[in-house]
Amino acid sequence: MSGTSAALTPPADAVEPVRHPDAPAPGELLGAHYEHCFGCGGGQPHGLHLMARAGEGVSVTAEFTVQPAHQGAPGLAHGGVLATALDETLGSLNWLLRTIAVTGRLETDFVRPVPVDTVLHLDARITAVHGRKIYSTATGRIGGPDGPVAVRADALFIEVKVDHFIHNGRPAEIQAAMSDPDQVRRARAFEVNP
Repeated sequence: MSGTSAALTPPADAVEPVRHPDAPAPGELLGAHYEHCFGCGGGQPHGLHLMARAGEGVSVTAEFTVQPAHQGAPGLAHGGVLATALDETLGSLNWLLRTIAVTGRLETDFVRPVPVDTVLHLDARITAVHGRKIYSTATGRIGGPDGPVAVRADALFIEVKVDHFIHNGRPAEIQAAMSDPDQVRRARAFEVNP
């Protein structure tokens, strides 16, 4: 993005991201990280139901269809919903590093309106890592993966431990997630921002 803030510019000693050896294979559907997540969970009737797939290296692609419940102006997607789609896609990148991270900063450019019933095609990648900081970028296009850019974002995610969620989340949901016998589902529940 042309107006990226200094906070989203990796320092000179940042390193190239490295895909974790146990990361999902390119093309693999990542699935919902948490059933009740507004961005990707199936348990949210008006959620985005965003579907992300692992890409090559440290990239993901995702899609979501703008529903009537997602509109701001008549017939157009709400900007906050589009920012949520970008944030969800960017957060999915952390699964490729096999780390738990939360959104520290998200800067979004809204380039063109996105009509209801449009499929938004999102592409995101990690650009650098510096200690606990993970720098990433994403683009959302309409009309297909090569269509015109509608939205784009740069983000900074901060690696955290599960304790971040345990100490800040509502106890009932935290206990339910921690009690899940499936270790992968349990870990993924805490994958993105609270």
